[in-house]
This record gives sequence, C-alpha cells and structure tokens, in this order.
Amino acid sequence: MKMKKFIYIGLSVILFSLSACQEDFLNTEYTNGIDKETASELAIKDPEALNGYLNGIFSHMVAFNINNAASGAHDDFSFMSVVHATDMMGENMVQQKSHWFTYDYQHDNHEYNYRRTTVNWKTFYTVIAKSNEIINFFDEEPEGVGSKGILGQAYALRGMAYFYLIQLYQHTNPDDPSNLGKPGVPMRYSAIEIERNGWSEEEVTAKTGRNTVSDVFAQIESDLSYSVELLDAGYARPQKYFINAAVAKGLLARYYLLRGNWEQAASTAKAARASFPIMNPSALHDGFMDISNSEWMWGFDHNTETQTTYASFFSHVSNIAPGYAGINYAPRLIDARLYDLISDTDERKSLFVGPEGPSADQLPVATTTASRLPHANLKFGSDGNWTMDYVYMRAAEMVLIEAEALAQMGQTGEAATVLGELMAKRDPEWAATDVTVEDVYLQRRIELWGEGFEFFDLKRLNKGIDRDYEGTNHRVGARLTIPAGYKTWIYQLPVSEIQENDLITMDDRNE
Repeated sequence: MKMKKFIYIGLSVILFSLSACQEDFLNTEYTNGIDKETASELAIKDPEALNGYLNGIFSHMVAFNINNAASGAHDDFSFMSVVHATDMMGENMVQQKSHWFTYDYQHDNHEYNYRRTTVNWKTFYTVIAKSNEIINFFDEEPEGVGSKGILGQAYALRGMAYFYLIQLYQHTNPDDPSNLGKPGVPMRYSAIEIERNGWSEEEVTAKTGRNTVSDVFAQIESDLSYSVELLDAGYARPQKYFINAAVAKGLLARYYLLRGNWEQAASTAKAARASFPIMNPSALHDGFMDISNSEWMWGFDHNTETQTTYASFFSHVSNIAPGYAGINYAPRLIDARLYDLISDTDERKSLFVGPEGPSADQLPVATTTASRLPHANLKFGSDGNWTMDYVYMRAAEMVLIEAEALAQMGQTGEAATVLGELMAKRDPEWAATDVTVEDVYLQRRIELWGEGFEFFDLKRLNKGIDRDYEGTNHRVGARLTIPAGYKTWIYQLPVSEIQENDLITMDDRNE
C-alpha cells in the first residue's frame, strides 16, 4: 500500500517553514530525535517535555508553503488559508480586484490537479499524522493530569482535522440521510490504536480508502468526546494557543451543530464558553488581532519569528495592514446586501465602510485607499509588525451555536434569551423575544464575518449563493448564482493521493 510521504515524516523534519522560532514557543529540546520508548516514558513522567510535539502541530497550522512549491504561493499558509479560501466561495465577502484567491472566489478551484485541494489535504493530514505520533506514545490511558492534557490535545486536533476534511470533500447536510453513505475520506490511526483494537492488516488498509461519511463522523465524535474527557480532568494549558477542555468542548459543539444534534450542541456550547465573557463594544475595534482578548477561546499567538508577512491571513483580509488587501491589490469588502441588513444601531456596522465612504469616526482607522472604499472592512487591523494573532474560536460563536440549536428545536424564546447575551454587547436596540434559525444565521453572518465559517454554514444549512442581485458590489466575473449541492461545494481528492493510494482511483476523486 503506497501512502503519502508527508504523513510519516518525523518530528525533526516537520514543516517549520516559519524560519527559526522563539525558544519558548518551538522548543524541541526534549523531543527532537528521541526514540519512542524514551518519549513514552516522558509522556507519563514528564508530559510537559512533549509540548514540543504539540508546538510542532501548532506551527504547522500557520506555516507558509504547505505544498512545497518551488517559489511558494502566497495563498498557501496552512489552516487560515484553507478557511479564507472557503470564505471567498460564499456571499458575505467581496474581492474587489482579481488577485490571490480569485479562483476560489469564482468557484473554480476545486479540481484534483489544482493547488488548493492539495493544500487542504496536506494541511489536515499532517495534523492527523503528528497527532498520531503523540497518541502512539501512550500504551494505555494515562493517570496524570499533565499526561491526559497532552493526549487530549492530540485527539482534539485529530478530530478537528477530520471535521474539516469531511466537509471539504463531501456533502454533509444533515437533512439528507443519503449523505451518510457517501464516500468520505481516508482515516489514519496510530500503531497503538491498531494494536489495541486488534485490527488486521486488511482492516487497516481498508480504512485508508474512502470511508463513508457516517464512519468519519463516528471517528470525529469519538476523538472529540475522548479529548473532552481527558482535558476535563484538570489540565491547565500553559498558553492560550494550546487546547484546554473549553476549546475541546467548542470543537465538539461545532460537530454536534453539523450533525443536527441540537440538544448536545446547545449544552456543549454553553459549557464551552462558561469562562469566556463576550467582549465589550469598544474591543470590537481592536483589529481582531490580539489573543489576549477575553472572548478569544483559542488562537495562535504570532511573534516576529512566526509571522509570514505577505503570505498570511492579514495580508489578504485586512485593508489596513500593508499586505495585498491594504495596498489596494485586492481589497476585501462586505457584501452590500449583508451590510444593509445590519441595524444602524449595531456597533458591528461601524466595522465596515458605508456605500458613501468612511464616516468621520472611521477616518482615523481608514488610512489606506483600500480601507476608504465603499463597503471596505475595517474589522481586521494591523500592529505594524505583522505579528497579528489568528483567532480560531471565540465565545460569540458558542453563543450562536447554542441559540441556533435552541431555535432548531422550536425553543424560540429560549434562543432569543441566549442570543441576547451577545446582542447586549453589539446592539443596544436589539430586544427580540423570539428568534428563528434564520435570525440566528443572520447574526452568524455578521458576527463571524471573515473568520472562516460561511462556507461550512452554507453547506450544513443546504444554502446556495446569489451574488447577482440588483445593487450587488461583487465584481464582474464573480456575480455567480451557485445552488446548494452543486459540485463546486466539494473538492476533488488531490492528484497525489490518487497516484499514491492504491484504494483511490480517478473514479473516486469526486466529480
């Protein structure tokens, strides 16, 4: 059985494309080059010594040039490039000029021999491979809190990776039961799991083909549930870019929302956000770039050693930073119709320039040509050093999950009460006593704009996009109408997997 080489790379050659990183962040002093027996002993006796393995995964998630292109591609910067590319496929975000991510914006970047699908694949299967390395150090469930924390994060990361992969490579709308039997993605396991489960070589090989959506869902739920159990034993993360029980619960809440398990989605999201207060209105104007924000549950804490300048999320999304958007190569705007749906009393409306240009209050921030364009977003800022942090999860998202789940169950009054916790910090005039699923969805579009959720919401809610409306600000060539379930909503499996995996042929790639 031929397998992708990147899945089995050792720690010493993990994708550290970020140049030399600061000592306290990517310290592999204890783990670099050690054998499995020694690492297994450390996993029990000194689990913090294995933080280097986790740091390797977190650094991979912000690395530039995942596809190892000769000259690099500035739309290839691991996790945030994946979710930004998917945001470009929706309706909420406008790319004012053609540049990097143009083909994503035009729904023309999903085929098997295109770079995008390979970047998606490598991003998440490397996370899976490195998570399996950690899992493989634990012959049995550890007893110590620190050891549980290391193992719990590995399962959380693996479950998260499969969560994104299955949505990228198959239809997953929960209202269509036929989706559950459709071909999903390969699953990789650690050697210790294979041994523990008593799987034969044939069984293991079969799992490296296209498992059904149902089987992948089961693995996601198992991984994330186990991670919550392990991390809930008292683990305290050393830094906010590590995963704790709250983050694991947040990931599990996302999964339950995807599956339509409304009661579990509501209760898990509520538990996840318990210790993270919703930010005050003034904090909305801080540029969404500082991991110390009290509402941020999980993110990446960039520094001068880890930032990737032009090949970065802020380069493409911020009209204020001196990147591709900010220097007016390809500004990012809010969809005009969505802007009009934001209440004039909603503080979030001031994060976007109006159709007549910036207001007097916005001019101190709107300093570039791009940031003064009609409908330009001012949400994402700049710190002048390219060390803007990446947000992966916020308490506001958990409020929205809880509120939607309640609305999905017909508990519209309870949903309004929960949503009101967020809206009290966003719009002082908001006073709804009942909200529908569509009401919550609108608030998701506004609150989470640009943070990588729209594509996945559109798919799970079985919605298409319509950018070709009267008054649209989507540019010519991208004024598309794409129905729900159309082939461009799923990626084809990359050519490298087709060539190297004997269980996957061209016929299996997705049409």
